[in-house]
Amino acid sequence: MILSFDPDSLPLPIGHFIGSRLVPAEGLIDMHRPSDGKPYAGCPLADEVLVDRAVETAKKALKASNWGGVRPRERTVVLQRWADLIESEAETLAKLEALSSTRPIGHLVAGDIAVSAEQIRFFAEFADKEGSDLVPTDDSNLGMIMTEPYGVVGAITPWNFPVSMAAWKLGPALAAGNAVVLKPSEMTPFSTVYLAELAIRAGLPAGLINIVLGDGAVTGNAITGHPDIAKVSFTGSTGAGSAIMANIARTGIKPMTLELGGKSPQLVFADADLNKAAAAIAQSILSNAGQACVAGSRLIVEESIAAPLAEAIIARFWEVEAGPTWHETTQYSPIISKRQLNRIHDVVQSTVATGAECLAGGRPMDSYGYFYEPTLIAGVDQSSPAVAEEIFGPVLTLQTFADEEEALALADHPTYGLAAGLFTRDLSRALRLTRRLQAGTVWVNRYGRSRDHILPTGGHKRSGIGKDLGREVYHANRKSKSVLISL
Repeated sequence: MILSFDPDSLPLPIGHFIGSRLVPAEGLIDMHRPSDGKPYAGCPLADEVLVDRAVETAKKALKASNWGGVRPRERTVVLQRWADLIESEAETLAKLEALSSTRPIGHLVAGDIAVSAEQIRFFAEFADKEGSDLVPTDDSNLGMIMTEPYGVVGAITPWNFPVSMAAWKLGPALAAGNAVVLKPSEMTPFSTVYLAELAIRAGLPAGLINIVLGDGAVTGNAITGHPDIAKVSFTGSTGAGSAIMANIARTGIKPMTLELGGKSPQLVFADADLNKAAAAIAQSILSNAGQACVAGSRLIVEESIAAPLAEAIIARFWEVEAGPTWHETTQYSPIISKRQLNRIHDVVQSTVATGAECLAGGRPMDSYGYFYEPTLIAGVDQSSPAVAEEIFGPVLTLQTFADEEEALALADHPTYGLAAGLFTRDLSRALRLTRRLQAGTVWVNRYGRSRDHILPTGGHKRSGIGKDLGREVYHANRKSKSVLISL
């Protein structure tokens, strides 16, 4: 299979996907390709009227299909067929995503698309395996906790992993018996539209998935504030999550799952395997050019090994080669937009202005696209902009510690608590610190998720509410009802 393609010849599914068909719409939001900066399309903007049409379509589809009330195995079978189609159409999905996003096509086919299919299958199996519970009562009563779908779920996904994030939202919501109105990012919408088309081809009743394109201010607000959307699931920045909470509170009360920003620490002790640690740490900030909420952007290392570890990480920085996302050999991603590229550089420059030192990188790359050098900054403290702010770019800061207490103090961030990494050969230390690290996920002697979809993800502090993945997200897409029957 030859994955490289001509970005100027790729047909795009431009429009909203409502019911079972593409709804043509003229583009209002200018779109530029991150790999070369060229304008290539316009993203339509769904207003309140169109969002309401999508919600009505979802409600009618739920009623007509009885999706939440059919034999649960029927939902499982349809979703499994959808996963099969995702795999068979991986090349088309990957091209649509690589064109507009920061994801290299080789990474998409081997990683994102394949993992998304796995996740759909994983959630599909919950449909007929998780249900209501009998609970202990006295002999004169029968107690039950029943669960049922919410109805219409509203979902909003970010631009950094479009297909993966859509699978995170759609898989559990549909398996749990709901319909979904989903807004992908206005910067990366087209792979999500095609993903919905594949679901209909797999036999999902028309109208259970509706994709509306647009920005957060108009389309996102219309979704989160719609009175007939019973639950909201969002992945994105902490600022946007706060705005969603405010909009929900303004328009009503409904449950929400928010997976938000992070500023994740990686603690390395002198007894760690330095080669293994260096490889994992470098990859955590090189992957997608640091454009991930769980990026391990704060390196906190024991003083005695700081110099050799930094040297090993920098050596791995020099190994990456930037290239267009539509070349199958590309390993290093562009930044999503010119605006974000400038913001990354502004944070780096303001940090250096406080007395910090760039040990590597620190500049935009000399290229036609939006690329930034892998960057390592030393001489920082907790108030340094690169330590305090979520940068969403390939920027790693370096701080040192003398003992465990100092390491934990440096790791604790006043705002974020999404993920953390810990490198040590001491099992007792690993368990001791894992309990004390303020993070929703802790990786020990590795950094990053495995393909064990049973492990949930979500943050502490302002990094989010609730969980994605795992058993938890399936249950989060069903509401419970307590029943007590007198015998």
